[in-house]
Amino acid sequence: MRKNVTIYTDGACSGNPGKGGWGALLMAGSATREISGYSPATTNNRMELMAAIQALEALKEPCTVDLYSDSSYLVNAINRSWLKRWTTNNWRTASGKPVENIDLWKKILELIRLHSVTFHKVKGHSDNEFNNRCDYLARQAIKNNS
Repeated sequence: MRKNVTIYTDGACSGNPGKGGWGALLMAGSATREISGYSPATTNNRMELMAAIQALEALKEPCTVDLYSDSSYLVNAINRSWLKRWTTNNWRTASGKPVENIDLWKKILELIRLHSVTFHKVKGHSDNEFNNRCDYLARQAIKNNS
């Protein structure tokens, strides 16, 4: 039987592109783990994707995951089947342009094949304590490396 894990993620960028950070909060039962990271030259969207990737990679076995993000880019790509269409269209958008961040999307595809992940959109920078904590972790990663 798979473990149930709740994950919150957020990415941040100082300038877009610019210095970036990501943060994630993983919760299973009474256990909680915080992780974060930094990139010296990136975009906000890459940091949002990286937060989800790193959180899912931190799981030691296949899990059932509820992943919460304030990134419409991430959540809509999954829940509105954009990602599925991009792969079918040889990594092209509906307008025929190349999909951005293909490297990260391919990694997300691998991880959602391993884990059973449900993506949830949360309002950013509001009253969700877990989203706010991830935002803090992402911004601290930038601050600590600047």
